[in-house]
Amino acid sequence: MELKRKGQFKIKEQEMEIFQPLTGFYDAIEEDVRISTTHISLYMALLQQWNINGGTNHVAIDRSSVMKAAKISGRYTYNKCMNNLQEFGYITYLPALNQFSCSTVILRGL
Repeated sequence: MELKRKGQFKIKEQEMEIFQPLTGFYDAIEEDVRISTTHISLYMALLQQWNINGGTNHVAIDRSSVMKAAKISGRYTYNKCMNNLQEFGYITYLPALNQFSCSTVILRGL
């Protein structure tokens, strides 16, 4: 491993594994003009839940936790972006039947 100087910091080069679900998402959205930074933030929060869940799909999510992780403060924005991600084909979103149960998300392409 070699040290290189960049600015005032020494950076140690090392091989890192590519996290394919993240790379695949960014490849998919590269040319998709419908996707905003809020969609990306929400998808990253969902991807984190998927990762915490052991990489298995049908992820149970709690709206308030996902909103907090995605830095989304309004329910309207959250609902709009969730519905957009489903409409655009990035997720399947199964909303909870009541406020006391979790919604389910399936990240497509994983």
